[in-house]
Amino acid sequence: MTDAIRYGRVDLLCIDELGYMELDRRGAELLFQVLTEREEKNSVAIASNDSFGGRTKTLTDPRLCTAIVDRLTFGGNIIETGTDSYRLAQTRARAEQHVAG
Repeated sequence: MTDAIRYGRVDLLCIDELGYMELDRRGAELLFQVLTEREEKNSVAIASNDSFGGRTKTLTDPRLCTAIVDRLTFGGNIIETGTDSYRLAQTRARAEQHVAG
């Protein structure tokens, strides 16, 4: 069984930190295949601090990037919470509480 088929069958596929590392051509092609396998059948949840505009830094082939973003957004719900790191904000809040006392 190929990875695309295996990841295509789970009810909910969660991808965390998409955009954290640049995907080479093979990685981007595999992501495209997985999303195509899942298209209109199963859900995908993606967490990223990167905006859609920043995807060309992660997915360097513009055509493949467009196809992947198209599959991610078609019929989906996009929840934008900003690009600030939740972890960094929590660390700063704890540090401020510690200083305040």
